[in-house]
Amino acid sequence: MSFLLDLLEQYGLLFVFGNVLIEQLGAPIPAYPTLVMTGALLDRGNYTAPMLLCVGVIAALIADYCWYMAGRKFGGRVLAKLCKISLSPDSCVRQTESVYVRYGPASLLIAKFIPGFASVASALAGAIGTRPAKFIVFDTLGAMLWVGSAIFLGSLFSSAVTDLLDVLAALGKWGIVLIALAFVIYLGKKWWQRHAFLKDLRMARISVDELDQLLKTGNPPTIIDVRSSIGQESGRIPGAMVLTDDELSALVVNSDTNSEVIIYCACPNEASAAKVAKKLMQRGYTKVRPLSGGIDAWVAAGYQVDHETGA
Repeated sequence: MSFLLDLLEQYGLLFVFGNVLIEQLGAPIPAYPTLVMTGALLDRGNYTAPMLLCVGVIAALIADYCWYMAGRKFGGRVLAKLCKISLSPDSCVRQTESVYVRYGPASLLIAKFIPGFASVASALAGAIGTRPAKFIVFDTLGAMLWVGSAIFLGSLFSSAVTDLLDVLAALGKWGIVLIALAFVIYLGKKWWQRHAFLKDLRMARISVDELDQLLKTGNPPTIIDVRSSIGQESGRIPGAMVLTDDELSALVVNSDTNSEVIIYCACPNEASAAKVAKKLMQRGYTKVRPLSGGIDAWVAAGYQVDHETGA
């Protein structure tokens, strides 16, 4: 452990750059603790606070700009991919888009303080056409606030942090074991939260073939598209309703509670659709089902999509 502590003192800037870059690119390896530790070791390390701030901000900007360019080039497709790899499926694209549309690039000032927001917000900025200069300005300020707050906390509680690091160093290999165990617990907690979330959303689904048959009857079901507006640009199932965020919050569905209601999205395991379906069931709707596979399964089966605006 003392060897790792020496490396952190000597090569703290390199550790910060790599950790921040990897985390902001999407890996579940938190960089904030590294920033706090290196901030606490300012007096013992071969770097200054401005150097540490600069390296952290540059690493964050590189990762964020990669997501920005991916969003600019691929639009909704990269957002859907982010949703699928997220460890927090309940904080997906629609929620991020709602915040970004409301506050614009200024939301990037706090993006890194909200788990799961930063990468999606950067890709979203590119997808909706935020000018590069404006994105870089706000993203830089947001990165400075995030990195700077960690360095400040590290320096403020430097004695406590360095005492903890010295204790871990004195423990030798057991100090490394404790750090590894803490990381495993962190990942396990994230996995369990995802598992519990998906378990809570288990319910009967309807297949795309079954939905197609229902649409051909004289009494078609109410279909609700709960994707973000960017996702809807690729087309909707014919006849699908598009609810605003206020309507989704209030769940205003103009149909009889005994009628068939089908909800679809583009999230893994139909997470967003299942969440809305459960809320509708709690409000008395008895025949609510998410579409298995969502819009992707509908398109893959060769069924028609509606590209007209409005619902």
